[in-house]
Amino acid sequence: MYKSISEYQQELLAGNTSCVTTVSNYLEKINQYKQLNAFTEVFAGEALEIAAQLDESRIAGNQPGKLHGVVIAIKDVISYKRHKLSAASKILENFVAVYNATAVQRLLDEGAIIIGNCNCDEFAMGSTNENSAYGPVLNAIDNTKVPGGSSGGSAVAVQAGLCMVSLGSDTGGSVRQPADFCGIIGLKPTYGRISRYGLIAYASSFDQIGIFGNNVQDIALILEVIAGPDDYDSTAIPETLSLEGGVDDTVSQGNSLSPTEKKYRIAYFDEAINHPSLDSEISAAIKTCIADLKKNGHTVESVKFDLLDHIVPAYYVLTTAEASSNLSRFDGIRYGHTTRENITDLTAFYKQSRSEGFGREVKRRIMLGTFVLSAGYYDAYYTKAQQVRQLLVDKTNDIFSQYDGIVLPTSPTTAFSIGDQSDDPIAMYLADIYTVFANLTGLPAISLPLFKHSNGMPFGLQIMTNKKAELTLLQISSQLMQQYKSA
Repeated sequence: MYKSISEYQQELLAGNTSCVTTVSNYLEKINQYKQLNAFTEVFAGEALEIAAQLDESRIAGNQPGKLHGVVIAIKDVISYKRHKLSAASKILENFVAVYNATAVQRLLDEGAIIIGNCNCDEFAMGSTNENSAYGPVLNAIDNTKVPGGSSGGSAVAVQAGLCMVSLGSDTGGSVRQPADFCGIIGLKPTYGRISRYGLIAYASSFDQIGIFGNNVQDIALILEVIAGPDDYDSTAIPETLSLEGGVDDTVSQGNSLSPTEKKYRIAYFDEAINHPSLDSEISAAIKTCIADLKKNGHTVESVKFDLLDHIVPAYYVLTTAEASSNLSRFDGIRYGHTTRENITDLTAFYKQSRSEGFGREVKRRIMLGTFVLSAGYYDAYYTKAQQVRQLLVDKTNDIFSQYDGIVLPTSPTTAFSIGDQSDDPIAMYLADIYTVFANLTGLPAISLPLFKHSNGMPFGLQIMTNKKAELTLLQISSQLMQQYKSA
């Protein structure tokens, strides 16, 4: 397959390949790696039909779109009109989307080919992709390991070469953590950078569509296409995103400084890289990376951060509260599975329909969210968590008044074995210690696949920048990817 979208499109224009040939090759590979369970549905016939139309249009001399012929997979929480949309849950079994998500529409408008829906944790709740009505997704490097979650299927689709890029959603690390476990790049943009219209809501003030890819340039191109204001989403950032010539000059032909020449001021937290939960090899690799950044002329300094152990509790209080509200619509009447039992009492009917339709992890989070919002506990939990969130925002504002970026681990461990954490939800939640920070504060963040553990599994470095500073984030990422690839 191709190293980049740019290389692929050059081959198309030179007549050395076609969209139909490319889609056929991906379909063959998807079939070959069926056991990974990365897809909930593959749109084989439709993808080939669209590919043929694109080939015909290109040969006729029509101007191709920015994503002409690019093969993309989307997470099964993103609406694609006239295609199934289930959020990997029995409660939405056989539901068909009635409109396109804004992100999907923008992909299609630029000539992308959507090859299928990707498996995920039910309603995007989970860190392993084991909480799915379709069964677990397997890590392509080692089938006994989890791929991470909740966007595990989208990550594995890119990891195993089943598509060029994919879309996931990131509420607390659900793009970056599976990217880390699978050895690929995962970007969560600034909150509101990509419209949430057509994304099934988990926690509305945290959710953001994210992008998986194999190189920074592909990620930048997809982001540039799908980002921007949207009348259908009042939380969307009103400014249009421009990456003018900033990422290796592959996105646009601007005159801005080459990313390899620019030096940055970068912060890190001693409390994070020396945290007792962090694997010693991961800690050592990140410390070496910090030293390398200093050698290359960047200013890298430790910043005191005493809120680290408050991040996960605040995150789970707030997201479960929002989830309990968002998921109330799936009641067996307006949306979702309806029980077949003969029940005449309305409350009992709701209870039975939702008990049959929702999985264990979703039920756990709905109940936790309902509890923290209940009378007598609201101030003790929900209000306190909101106060912690504000403290985190204030702290990051202070940091970004002096620094361009923050480096952190992505996950405290490499991918663990399937079933390892299934009986200990608290241990699973605590594994989100490094990723939920960006969602609580609305910051853009990326996981870069720079390292390999002695156990054979990959792991990454996480970088965050200030809100709306995706160009800086991608430039720093490009420098690091070039440095570690050439090492």
